[in-house]
Amino acid sequence: MFAILKKEVNSFFSSPIAYLVIGVFLLVNGLFLWVFKDNFNILNAGFADLNSFFFLSPWLFLFLIPAITMKSFADELNSGTLEILKTKPLTDWEIVLGKFTASLLLVCIALTPTLTYVYTVYLLGNPVGNIDMGSTTGSYLGLLFLAATYTSIGLYTSTLSKNQIVSFILSMSITFILFYGFEYIGTSIQFTQQFGINEHFKSISRGVIDTRDIIYFCSVTFFFLFITKQQLKNE
Repeated sequence: MFAILKKEVNSFFSSPIAYLVIGVFLLVNGLFLWVFKDNFNILNAGFADLNSFFFLSPWLFLFLIPAITMKSFADELNSGTLEILKTKPLTDWEIVLGKFTASLLLVCIALTPTLTYVYTVYLLGNPVGNIDMGSTTGSYLGLLFLAATYTSIGLYTSTLSKNQIVSFILSMSITFILFYGFEYIGTSIQFTQQFGINEHFKSISRGVIDTRDIIYFCSVTFFFLFITKQQLKNE
């Protein structure tokens, strides 16, 4: 697993992908939160919190995480290196988990600089330090669970086609349906909201760690990793 992890991380940083993903994520968040004079601008909000950041990030993840994962297996299938990889003394689970961990690590690296937002809002509070750290911590934890779920979906779709663009579109479509689709349906059928990612993300973001939310994210992530492993086995 660690050999795959190292290989994937080196692959990310030897190409523009890692720098592009991290750069775009930080640039878009920075512009909306601090530059553009809109409803997301923290300086114009009148109160110090990071709700705008935690609202924007899941939507940015819809594009950025599929961009990270689209080449994971699609590139291996296209170049024919998957067969070589499977001859190595590695189980299918080790291959899947190695690629999953590498992609999730890249997302964590992209999130790390945003901790400066927390410190800035901490200083902007009146009095200084007037920030809900419970909600902020819960929201970051929610983003990590969200990233893990999106990453597992992206890995699965990358096994379905040799074309990276097809994998990207499939991943983005599935994550959008799971994130927003059930909530939209829930306006008519209330209970369906519980199947949507956004409902559980919002729950964790309140700062209350509910085991139902953790079980939901872990279950969805494991499900997509499992079917990725099964798809890999059939290749």
